Amino acid sequence: MTSYKEILRLYGLGIKNTHIASACRCSRTTVISVLQRAKEQGLSPQAASEMSDKELSRLLFPAESAKPAYKMPDCEYLHREMAKSGVTLTLLWLEYCDQCRESGQIPYKSTQFYKYYSDYVRSTKATMHINRKPGEIMEVDWAGQNAGIIDTDTGKIIPAYVFVAALPYSGYAYVEAFLSQNQESWITAHINAYRFFGGVTRILVSDNLKTGVEKVTKGETLINKTYQEMVEHYGTAVIPCRISTSCISVFHRVWSHSWS
Repeated sequence: MTSYKEILRLYGLGIKNTHIASACRCSRTTVISVLQRAKEQGLSPQAASEMSDKELSRLLFPAESAKPAYKMPDCEYLHREMAKSGVTLTLLWLEYCDQCRESGQIPYKSTQFYKYYSDYVRSTKATMHINRKPGEIMEVDWAGQNAGIIDTDTGKIIPAYVFVAALPYSGYAYVEAFLSQNQESWITAHINAYRFFGGVTRILVSDNLKTGVEKVTKGETLINKTYQEMVEHYGTAVIPCRISTSCISVFHRVWSHSWS
């Protein structure tokens, strides 16, 4: 922020405008503007020395001083919350807006809020990059959180199970809701995902769910028969996740952003 007080102090010492601009790290135009406004207000360097920069700013440039001050989001807090299941950046922005209203501060719009968080993630390297080959893997699973469909006749909420397929190289994803997690829905979801992506990957990485994988041990992997038939039909291969390991790193992000 330009120090109007320092500009006026140096001017009172008889310093040239060019040298004042250099000393205060501002443009010569800014120096001339400050001196002109001070002259219009009848403000001497001696009187300015008894005022703060904030007071000088309000006196010399009242329109600029009236600009609203926005509350910066706490990106460290946001990043901790984003690691929790079910938390989205949109929910955190709404929470941030509520906090600003309660404290009488002005919140940033969602686009600027997202940008500040994105800049924080990049600057702190708060992500881990895993090298992938394009078109090699499609990761599939049922999302951890269910959706709901409202029956317009009864008003009852019918649970819907969300299938997610993701291409880890690009982060491109396909999401579809089903009324059941049965074998037919599982196979149909794969077919629709292949149609959506416009091709078939060399490898399918599936979580250890009964509709896809019947048994996984250290020495044996048993694929469901119907699922195996589909895999052979498309000429791909299934690699189940290791036990107690989440195989789809992007699922929670994809599911969260689908509601954003």
